[in-house]
Amino acid sequence: MTEEACPARQRTGEVVHDWPVDHLPGLEFDPLLHRLLREEPVARIRMRFGEGDAWLVTRYEDVKTVAADPRMSRALTVDRPVTSMTPHVVAPAGGIGRTDPPDHTRLRRLVAQTFGRKRVEALRPRAQELAERMTGRMLDQGPPADLAEHLTGPLPAQLIGDLLGVPSHDIDRLQAWRGVILSSSHSQQRGDAVKREIADYFRGMARHRTEHPGDDLFSALVAEQAEGGLSMPELISLAVMLVLNGMDAVRNQVSNMVYALLTHPEQLEKLRAEPALLPQAVEELLRFIPHRNGVGLPRIATGDLEIGESVIRDGEVVYVSYLAANRDSTVFTEPDRLDLSRDEAPNLSFGHGAHYCVGAMLTRMEAEVMLSTLLERFPRLRLTASPDQMRWRQGSINRGPEELWVSW
Repeated sequence: MTEEACPARQRTGEVVHDWPVDHLPGLEFDPLLHRLLREEPVARIRMRFGEGDAWLVTRYEDVKTVAADPRMSRALTVDRPVTSMTPHVVAPAGGIGRTDPPDHTRLRRLVAQTFGRKRVEALRPRAQELAERMTGRMLDQGPPADLAEHLTGPLPAQLIGDLLGVPSHDIDRLQAWRGVILSSSHSQQRGDAVKREIADYFRGMARHRTEHPGDDLFSALVAEQAEGGLSMPELISLAVMLVLNGMDAVRNQVSNMVYALLTHPEQLEKLRAEPALLPQAVEELLRFIPHRNGVGLPRIATGDLEIGESVIRDGEVVYVSYLAANRDSTVFTEPDRLDLSRDEAPNLSFGHGAHYCVGAMLTRMEAEVMLSTLLERFPRLRLTASPDQMRWRQGSINRGPEELWVSW
């Protein structure tokens, strides 16, 4: 839907924008987000599901203010049918994404060490081994090959499976559940049914790990649960969150990065000429790529907060757009242009404040490993289809190509 076609309604003197969060091809940026960022950085929106409307904050500094303000509660969204882009709430009640301190602090501490810099770097050799094995199979098979099938999908799935101690033969089941939970096109009943299935799976895995602990994160969490450090619903919620993000978000992020590089040949050549630029290039790709549809989880204000010329009142629903913040022209020069040598403000792709993504370092490492391996082993890597012939995921929260066919 174009921005001109997006209807707006009046609400007590304010305009409310109806936002269907339509499918967008390729890496096209949402036109409503673009316009609101320029013209109405604190706006009212209403999406397809839920009730009422909500604030949407899009400017970089305003987004950081809201995300870091302790008066913005995630826990209060539980059992409140706020306006939403999906028929079901992806993050479970009581999970790390829908709690406030001190519960949030307690849950985050349980997994933070696993995803800290030292532990992530210790995982790099394993990621490199997987990348070389998977690209080696591509070379043996010969072109063309679907990168999403051969590398960007299986590598993060296997790595998060290793971390959690998930048997390799169960990865496909988790992938199927992931496809439903992160979809906006399934019914609430179907989404709830799949949530029960994945919860039952991890409940059974917890029973097994109680009797047969392993050297993995899930076993450590099971031990913590047995000692009263977290409840069984919290344990399941953490496992589901790690699986969904580890499998889906990384797959799509890196697929999108490869696509962006192959459709910006001058930037790709810059990276080939300066391999040491890779970490900075990953940051710019994270900033530039609209990796998701719509917005993430909402917050409820527990006090009045002035943002720009607007006042968010106690009890009102607030969304922030990290995607829009990454395109703020007051922070980034020519924000709609991909520039791998850009060295400006940090991107907000992993969020900000207390709910900053716990897996950010792991995602960066996996992206660096996959991109560097592709650059080294495939000096003539190219897409086999033109951008307008590619199929992109529809009805899903995370954006990315269905397939990423390449030749070399």
